[in-house]
Amino acid sequence: MTVDASAKRTADSKSLTEKGDAKATAEENLQAEGEKKKGTTKELMATLEYIQSLHGECDWLLSNFDARKEARTGEIESLTNAKAVLSGADYALVQRRSHRAIGFLGRDV
Repeated sequence: MTVDASAKRTADSKSLTEKGDAKATAEENLQAEGEKKKGTTKELMATLEYIQSLHGECDWLLSNFDARKEARTGEIESLTNAKAVLSGADYALVQRRSHRAIGFLGRDV
């Protein structure tokens, strides 16, 4: 009977040691996964902030599209005219706007 009790005590002690080692390993893994989760959460937050900034930029581009399109059209027209002038076209006599000539004391000339 004492041999059986001694064998059981040895087996229980060995089992307790193995379970303690397993628990320590599980706690290390839990801590490592917790750190990994923190890093992933930070990365997710940075990504969400970046997406939000892109959303703001996109909204701005959409709201100002027509104004930017008109500006580009004006720039293209100006560059075309400048190119024509450099090629020898004479725009000196072309009237772009109608202006009334006003003489002395505000009278028409």
